[in-house]
Amino acid sequence: MGRRELYDAAAGLAGPAYFPGPPSPDGNPCYLSTDGRGYLSTLADSIEAIQLGMGEDLLEHAREVLAPGARALSATEYRWLASRLAEALTDALRVAESRGQRIPDPQEEASQHA
Repeated sequence: MGRRELYDAAAGLAGPAYFPGPPSPDGNPCYLSTDGRGYLSTLADSIEAIQLGMGEDLLEHAREVLAPGARALSATEYRWLASRLAEALTDALRVAESRGQRIPDPQEEASQHA
């Protein structure tokens, strides 16, 4: 799927839109067919907001844990924190990719209007 098709899909013009969530078992992202205003679009926006909010909370916790003078954690606790940070980063990158795909490519727009 090209950038233009993804932009059209995100704008509700045609085709599938990216759904923020875990990929399929074979690693492919999930897409949904929507006009950009329905229940599934609202759900996708809510999931993105929750994912980013949880990432912010986790980052705040990590900063507190790593601050000078903070109580040292056990190896298990640091491993848990690293795993949750990796999950949060994965979610944030998915959201960024999804939102980036909605941005029109200026070169494509110029060629379509020429």
